[in-house]
Amino acid sequence: MKVFPAVLFLVTFWSLEWEPVLPDSIIHIGAIFDESAKKDDEVFRMAVADLNLNNDILETEKITVSVEFVDGNNPFQAVQEACELMNRGILALVSSIGCMSAGSLQSLADAMHIPHLFIQRSPTGTPRSSCPSTSRAQPDDYTLFVRPPIYLNDVIFQVVMEYTWQKFIIFYDTDYDIRGIENFLDQTSQQGMDVSLQKVESNINMMITGMFRTMRVEELHRYRDTLRRAVLFMSPATAKAFITEVVETNLVAFDCHWIIINEEISDMDVQELVRKSIGRLTLVRQTFPLPQNTSQRCVRNNHRINTSLCDPKDPKAQMLEITNRYIYDAVLLLANTFHRKLEDRKWHSMASLSCIRKGSKPWQGGKSMLDTVKKGGVSGLASLLEFNDNGTNPNIYFEILGTNYGEDRGRGVSRLATWDPIHGLNGTLTDRKLENNMRGVVLRVVTVLEEPFVMVSENVLGKPKKYQGFSIDVLDALANYLGFKYEIYVAPDHKYGSQQADGTWNGLIGELVFKRADVGLSALTITPERESVVDFTTRYMDYSVGVLLRKAERTVDMFACLAPFDLSLWACIAGTVLLVGTLVYLLNWLNPPRLPMGSVSSTTLYNSMWFVYGSFVPQGERRDEGGEVPYTTLATRIISSYTANLAAFLTISRIENSIQSLQDLAKQTDLPYGTVLDSAVYDQVRSKGMNPFERDPMYSQMWRMINRTGGAENNVEESKEGIRKVKYGRFAFVWDAAVLEYVAINDEDCSLYTVSNSVADRGYGIAMQHGSPYRDIFSQRILELQQNGDMDILKLKWWPRDSPCDLYSPVGTRKSGSALDIHSFAGVFFVLAAGVVLSCLIATVETWWTRRKGSRVPSKEDDKEIDLEHLHHRVNSLCTEDESPHKQYSTSSIDLTPLDMDSLPAARQALEQISDFRNTHITTTTFIPEQIQTLSRTLSAKAAAGFAFGAVQDHRTGGPFRQRAPNGGFFRSPIKTMSSIPYQPTPAPNFSYCNDPDRGTSI
Repeated sequence: MKVFPAVLFLVTFWSLEWEPVLPDSIIHIGAIFDESAKKDDEVFRMAVADLNLNNDILETEKITVSVEFVDGNNPFQAVQEACELMNRGILALVSSIGCMSAGSLQSLADAMHIPHLFIQRSPTGTPRSSCPSTSRAQPDDYTLFVRPPIYLNDVIFQVVMEYTWQKFIIFYDTDYDIRGIENFLDQTSQQGMDVSLQKVESNINMMITGMFRTMRVEELHRYRDTLRRAVLFMSPATAKAFITEVVETNLVAFDCHWIIINEEISDMDVQELVRKSIGRLTLVRQTFPLPQNTSQRCVRNNHRINTSLCDPKDPKAQMLEITNRYIYDAVLLLANTFHRKLEDRKWHSMASLSCIRKGSKPWQGGKSMLDTVKKGGVSGLASLLEFNDNGTNPNIYFEILGTNYGEDRGRGVSRLATWDPIHGLNGTLTDRKLENNMRGVVLRVVTVLEEPFVMVSENVLGKPKKYQGFSIDVLDALANYLGFKYEIYVAPDHKYGSQQADGTWNGLIGELVFKRADVGLSALTITPERESVVDFTTRYMDYSVGVLLRKAERTVDMFACLAPFDLSLWACIAGTVLLVGTLVYLLNWLNPPRLPMGSVSSTTLYNSMWFVYGSFVPQGERRDEGGEVPYTTLATRIISSYTANLAAFLTISRIENSIQSLQDLAKQTDLPYGTVLDSAVYDQVRSKGMNPFERDPMYSQMWRMINRTGGAENNVEESKEGIRKVKYGRFAFVWDAAVLEYVAINDEDCSLYTVSNSVADRGYGIAMQHGSPYRDIFSQRILELQQNGDMDILKLKWWPRDSPCDLYSPVGTRKSGSALDIHSFAGVFFVLAAGVVLSCLIATVETWWTRRKGSRVPSKEDDKEIDLEHLHHRVNSLCTEDESPHKQYSTSSIDLTPLDMDSLPAARQALEQISDFRNTHITTTTFIPEQIQTLSRTLSAKAAAGFAFGAVQDHRTGGPFRQRAPNGGFFRSPIKTMSSIPYQPTPAPNFSYCNDPDRGTSI
């Protein structure tokens, strides 16, 4: 047992009755402190020293003290030391211990009638909890509670209600008695709040490490979300360590709001807590009003307090604990009580008391001393100290300090409100986020280069790179409106970010997770996995999966005209021509048709075959007047067939590539395709292709191709590599549709086209750190840009509508329509050239054959055939020397057609049919109008035939006769081929001209 080595007091053993105090009497006060509260002892002695120097209070009397230190958790030791002090004849007992020993001292003081001024002390600065053994104070209790009752439940409940929290977690340290917030938990439950409790172990690092080791990723994400709102019931030292640990382990972010409540928070603690924390911090602590007049801060009525304790600028005063303040004020209150007792001349000394001796009686003057203490009141370091009838001090004040959202370590702390038991909350608390003013804020932006979202616009050596793109334009629009500035850099690994095997993230997302950047910006899609570790703004552009393919080139197919039909169909067509042609020939031969006048019928097998072929290859409509020249030779028919079908052939464009949708891409396996490994597209195809509950057949087929050989065969590391493979190889690249459209639009050769999914199931967003205070303000501004049309204007800058390239056409053409080259028609002209050559060959053979037949001398009359041209030549030769009238009107100048004949008034009535030549199968019908005068000559016996002509009209008078035909014949044949006239004898009339029988002819 430790005894204070003070002046030895001579205590006279009087009876327990009051006796008048002698002038040289000594005032003796006992004190029991927790052995860890050395500072309480120091302040206690300073208070006694100050009062002994003040002659206005005790005059000539001096105070002596006896102090004992005990283990706060050992009530037996506390009682033993208190009995020892009472045995020394103390007039009052001052204690600063915990609840466990306070109950024993309270019982002892009540038994011995010794006024007991109890100052509750919480271990290691932990918030106080109500002491169960001392909670029911009675008017007759000799224990007076210097520290006011605990109002933490009332204060924190009103603060939470003002912030309108509905879900939060309460952290408390190991030394805190959780029973102290039972009332608060009851109140929150009645309000429907979701409140969680968690105890903070003494080894915080081990606790956090254990959480990361035992919790799954999904549980850790939910736990991180819970930490956005938290209340801390712990000592300032524990709070500093805990905040430091959770900030370093990325368990909290900028949008977190924590409340630390503790009566014992010094100004230095406030500064350190604000410096270590991020987000918003609210601190609730007990405050002690100071006099408005700074010169009177150390003067309390007739007493001056030690300057080192009352000057706020003094370091010693700044380190004062609340118990130190109440100890000083307790000594001051006892001194004033003794002063009043001395003035009343009712001072009685007290003999020593024995707590152990059986039958010991309490101090008879204790009641009088207790009443005097209760009636008194002083203003000291803890403001006003006084007691009510229950022996409690009702005077307590709380102040509520707070910071704004953010991570600025130097952000200021301001008083938000105050609270006291009488007036309640004085002030307004709102959990407001950032306003529209971010001026002075500099954000660090991480990005990934991706056209057209983010591109390097200027890269000068020694100067920061400058960037451009659609995402940069959006960021600039936000910066101009909100007033912030930014610094931008590219992610070290040039990746968007994916979760690794150990649970960490790389790429752009990893920069945000590890708080190396404030904002992430690029062609970044919003996915559930990413949103679990970072925050996203609202989407500023829709996202869909697309495919980039190379346009099919037009190939020169020399036999493209055969492509519509396969070989079997061509065989059927050829067989049909032969069969039907033969059948037509047989039917015409067996039953010749009755032909109208002026027509020619040929029932040869050749013409029948050509008739059927002409049904398959239409050659246009035949015209008789001023129209097409009817061609009847085989060569001209072939040329006509190819010419007639040339226009139709040029309109055929056979497309090699038939991929027009993602379904087409998934169904085929000839063209390999892939995406960027470990990207959002890769994860999307994998999840939809492998998830048994969400399995999509299309994505399942795509996943089999993409994941071939573990994904290394068809996938690439960067999007640029995939675009190069499409342009210079045989590959299809699956990627963001917006990126692929930009690539196709700006391709110099217009050789690329895109196929995209029409359904936009997600979007592009701006990523921020988890809990960033800028998320809501960014989202609000993005919605405004979309609503007023500014976002559409920014899109048109990078995806113009008047692009020269067609994004969706699978053939290599431009919208502007360039001139067609020879490659487009090479096959057509090749086939046409082949047809021309074949026609020329056939025409040569026909000419040779015709001339050969024409030069052959007929040996028999039965085999003689005379065509019109030959007959015309003979007639002209016979009539050259004649002086007859027909010389003036040579028959060679007569040129008639069926149309000419039809135009004559009585042409059809004057028709005469010339008989067939003998023993031939060809019949020639000529149309001779009556107006023509008959001119005739007699041919030789082998060719005795004649025609009777009427008066011949001069062809120069504008009659119905045409000029002489170019071939020199009598008439223009109404058919394509020239007709031969068979030889037949006719009756020869008597002509007055040309009576030579060898040269006579009749027309």
